[in-house]
Amino acid sequence: MRLLLVEDEKYMAEAVAQVLKKNNYTVDLAYNGEDGLDCGLSGIYDIIILDIMLPKMDGISVLKELRENGIATPVILLTARGAIEDKVNGLDSGADDYLAKPFHTDELLARLRALGRRKTEPLINDGILKVGDIEFNPHTFQLKCGSYETTLTLKESQLLELLIKRNGMIVSKENIIEKLWGYDTDAEENRVEIHVSLLRKKLASVDSRVCIRTVRGAGYALKTAKESYKAEKGY
Repeated sequence: MRLLLVEDEKYMAEAVAQVLKKNNYTVDLAYNGEDGLDCGLSGIYDIIILDIMLPKMDGISVLKELRENGIATPVILLTARGAIEDKVNGLDSGADDYLAKPFHTDELLARLRALGRRKTEPLINDGILKVGDIEFNPHTFQLKCGSYETTLTLKESQLLELLIKRNGMIVSKENIIEKLWGYDTDAEENRVEIHVSLLRKKLASVDSRVCIRTVRGAGYALKTAKESYKAEKGY
């Protein structure tokens, strides 16, 4: 599970990150609100831990921007103890949980486990992602459209799941690389283009009207409108 921790107290952030990594979480750090927002907008995180008091942009503003941009990633707000208004404002702004500072890391771990279960329950119970005329099972890599069916590769499956979860929003090549290969990869943009092309062909093979739209200089977005597939597929 990949986490984003947005906390301006670097010593505390690094100490918490070490505990999280020892508990098998992958953790990225941001030390101000603007950097936290940029990271959060990538959509690659499973949970975001967000301090309210941040330089450049406060945590509540970051949270509102994330929700306004369609990012549904669960967020745990870090608040000052007894700051009831911050807690209420945070929950009203789209936070999923809050934790008063100072806190014990065991409590943070428990809240992460609870949010992780909540996040994965719909996929476990339903098992199918549906958009437009397609049904996609991210566990078996099966893609269906009407009576047609095909099996995706791992990377094709990860790419399609990312595009579906971004709900028609533009996803940059950089974000796709981070999600499919990780931050420390040496993968280049042409690898993204190859997998996009392969996924387009798989969508065409099941006669789907869902396609991947290329936004020049920006990235890709899933298109479900009833338009000509040839006009949108870009090859």
